[in-house]
Amino acid sequence: MELVCPAGSLPALKAAIDHGADCVYLGFRDATNARNFAGLNFDDAAINTGIKYAHDRGRKVLLALNTYPQAGSPQVWQSAIDRAAYSGVDAVILADPGLMAYAQKRYPDLRLHLSVQGSATNYEAINFYHQHFGISRAVLPRVLSMTQVAHVLEKTPVEIEVFGFGSLCVMVEGRCALSSYVTGEAPNTNGVCSPPKAVRWVETAQGRESRLNGVLIDRYASGEHAGYPTLCKGRFDVGDDHNYYAIEEPTSLNTLELLPELMKMGVRAIKIEGRQRSPAYVAQVTQVWREAIDSCHDNPHRYSAKPTWMSALNKVAEGQQHTLGAYHRPWK
Repeated sequence: MELVCPAGSLPALKAAIDHGADCVYLGFRDATNARNFAGLNFDDAAINTGIKYAHDRGRKVLLALNTYPQAGSPQVWQSAIDRAAYSGVDAVILADPGLMAYAQKRYPDLRLHLSVQGSATNYEAINFYHQHFGISRAVLPRVLSMTQVAHVLEKTPVEIEVFGFGSLCVMVEGRCALSSYVTGEAPNTNGVCSPPKAVRWVETAQGRESRLNGVLIDRYASGEHAGYPTLCKGRFDVGDDHNYYAIEEPTSLNTLELLPELMKMGVRAIKIEGRQRSPAYVAQVTQVWREAIDSCHDNPHRYSAKPTWMSALNKVAEGQQHTLGAYHRPWK
């Protein structure tokens, strides 16, 4: 089981490698990747340095090229495929079938992974991408229960990668359009939900307010933890005198306790979310998961999530709380 960790910058890449990541995933500094934040990501010089750093230590580099090309400028995304192939990355993570066809035709030896943005939630979809575009691995959306993950694994020859830790999505990866209603920029084409240029923090007599393009997303009392303002994780007035997280709470996925089950069913890789997070976050989360995976591999029958691991992850979890998300559905 590989540990796949985020690298939003060269220092984050080195932190992940130094603390035990088997693979890092990163993106270019443009709209071709879904974490197109200012100050993050890689230019050609940085990616070449990062690839050398990883390869010198026997690790892999995956390039996230996981947004959807625009009809008026497909060459931007095609050029990104060219740059990825020439740079020597170990795989490209794609969502768009047209880009997969381009990559397969131009670079038949380039390994392709199906992005979570492709929203493939069943083995038929995954096998379709494998048959037509040679996909070697698929990243499952965070919407499936453990039983459903196991069913997918039984029915596909494609390697399966699942999210193990990090911020949750509203579970419509590849389909979400919430930001576009407020900012005019869809996350699946512009590379980021809640673009930083639209974010404002305002101190008021009622508390600290977070706004997106002028729209009030949340209001925080003194000392209350303030999350990044995304529409899906805002608090809203619903009905009479009800103000709460109507769509999704700001909490992190943490599947440490499910590790033996995931390993036994044949999950090929555990993915850590957080290319927008600091190198310190990457180092801490990578170290915990490296220890956990090694412990589970060496003695799966006696494995348990150590309290020190959970405590360390809770400190960097969104909202300082965690959940098993859709993996655990008590009604199933």
